[in-house]
Amino acid sequence: MSGFVVGYVGPDGRELREDLGVVAGVAFELVPPVRSFPAYRGQRNNTGLWWSATIGGHVGFESWLERDHLTLLDFDPSVVAMASQPFWLSWDQAGRRRSHAPDFFVRLVDGTGVVIDVRPAGRVRPRDAAAFETTGRACAEVGWEYRLLHEPDPVVMANVRWLAGYRHPRCLRPAVAAAAPAMFAEPTPLMDGATRLGDPLASLPAVFHLLWCGRLSTDLTVPLSELSIVSAAGR
Repeated sequence: MSGFVVGYVGPDGRELREDLGVVAGVAFELVPPVRSFPAYRGQRNNTGLWWSATIGGHVGFESWLERDHLTLLDFDPSVVAMASQPFWLSWDQAGRRRSHAPDFFVRLVDGTGVVIDVRPAGRVRPRDAAAFETTGRACAEVGWEYRLLHEPDPVVMANVRWLAGYRHPRCLRPAVAAAAPAMFAEPTPLMDGATRLGDPLASLPAVFHLLWCGRLSTDLTVPLSELSIVSAAGR
């Protein structure tokens, strides 16, 4: 027994409670959330559903910061699946029972499981810090990675948020996708390349989609503009 108990929703919809060591192989990136995402008049946090291009479905969030990190996870090519509020982790501490529901469970392309909590850096209270530290120890016991995420870089976030507006496959035009690698074989300003690919009103959404998918690349640490230098992936 590890001392940690995990509560989650099984494939048949029943709530299950198992020792941490027993559930190490569960695909938590596929489970439904153990908590709901209510929306009501006057609430102070912002809840909602993010449509993930990675999984082709919705993932819940409980704050704009969580939504931002979902956007970044969706953009990350190493992420293949994700779920929100995947389980309750419970343990005894100083004679009392403590519980914590991490914000996300992510599966990476190499099979690694990643448990994620999201909290503004200035709002981590001692009680929260203790729960995060304990969650990290529990993850280490079963070979999961643990991440506590704070505010992302604002420029990178703004750029990825813009590209996310073009993440849906409907933005992809096959003719543009076929011609873009050759067009951007040499680093080229964004608008110049898009114009050479056709009417920018039609080609730009496809170029942004290819940037989102990683088939084209640009420096996202500086503000995205018509002068951004774009190249074919791997160039």
